[in-house]
Amino acid sequence: MATPWTLCFDAADPHRLAGFWARTLGYVAEAGYDEPDAASIVDPGGRGPAIAFLRVPEGKSAKNRLHLDVRPGGGEDGIRRRADELIALGATQIGEEFYGEDFGHLVMQDPEGNEFCVA
Repeated sequence: MATPWTLCFDAADPHRLAGFWARTLGYVAEAGYDEPDAASIVDPGGRGPAIAFLRVPEGKSAKNRLHLDVRPGGGEDGIRRRADELIALGATQIGEEFYGEDFGHLVMQDPEGNEFCVA
């Protein structure tokens, strides 16, 4: 049996970052979790892990050692459409690599500079 787990992000503004990732992943705020220096979002279908956002005093200083891949489907067109939506929510595109007809990714940063890919 698998062990339940939570992915945690350090954040300057946990509620803003939780809102970005909730919209990005289709998650919702975790019921009953109401902390001024932390936020938590969950998969409403109960399949994915919870994601917590914890206020820390220091800023991000190096490349992530772990990152998420958002996988919208639809090949390169689907990837670019989804990236455009995420840019409208506050993400920044910082790179791209496509190889083959429908395989590749865009490297993005969330509003606090955490890297992720749209693949």
